[in-house]
Amino acid sequence: MTSIESVTIEAADLAAAGQFYTAAFGLDTQVRLRASETPTTGFRAFTMSLTVSQPANVNALIDAALDAGASSLKPVTKSLWGYGGVVQAPDGTIWKVATSAKKDTGPATRQFDDIVLLLGVADVAVSKKFYVDHGLTVAKSFGRKYVEFATGSSPVKLALYGRKALAKDAGVTPDGTGSHRLVIASDAAPFTDPDGFAWETASETASL
Repeated sequence: MTSIESVTIEAADLAAAGQFYTAAFGLDTQVRLRASETPTTGFRAFTMSLTVSQPANVNALIDAALDAGASSLKPVTKSLWGYGGVVQAPDGTIWKVATSAKKDTGPATRQFDDIVLLLGVADVAVSKKFYVDHGLTVAKSFGRKYVEFATGSSPVKLALYGRKALAKDAGVTPDGTGSHRLVIASDAAPFTDPDGFAWETASETASL
């Protein structure tokens, strides 16, 4: 089973990005940073999600992100599926923080249960087949709309969503050009998927 060891976000201001992720989310080895001036505009066709155990943790993480310099895309709110909000980091990466729980069960913390990388793809069925052919196993699949992969004990989980649907969920327009400014590190051989997302071997990423 192919597993994701980390994701690398490419940022124009590496120092500022590092300060943000430490202050906002306390991220360590799961999310790495790399300097890049590669042109990019608008929606970069992916979002990162932090899933947490209770609404209080959503508030704590969103507040920390805003205090650290993020901008709000979707204010924290209740919905049929739970509770959550969306922010955009200073480097441009979109982060969603959410829980399926309706009530708090303890004091607020900034702990999260999972990091989920959602790729906004042109054709979910085509990308699903591509990833299955590259060693990933499907955990959940909802036709041509959404696919979630079984990534075992991987620190980062992976899912596919239609590009327009993902942009709508994030609160932005789907338009965008240029680099994704994202590299996915796994235990598989390097490859690039149909939508231009680059995968590297984890050992190569760690050595940078």
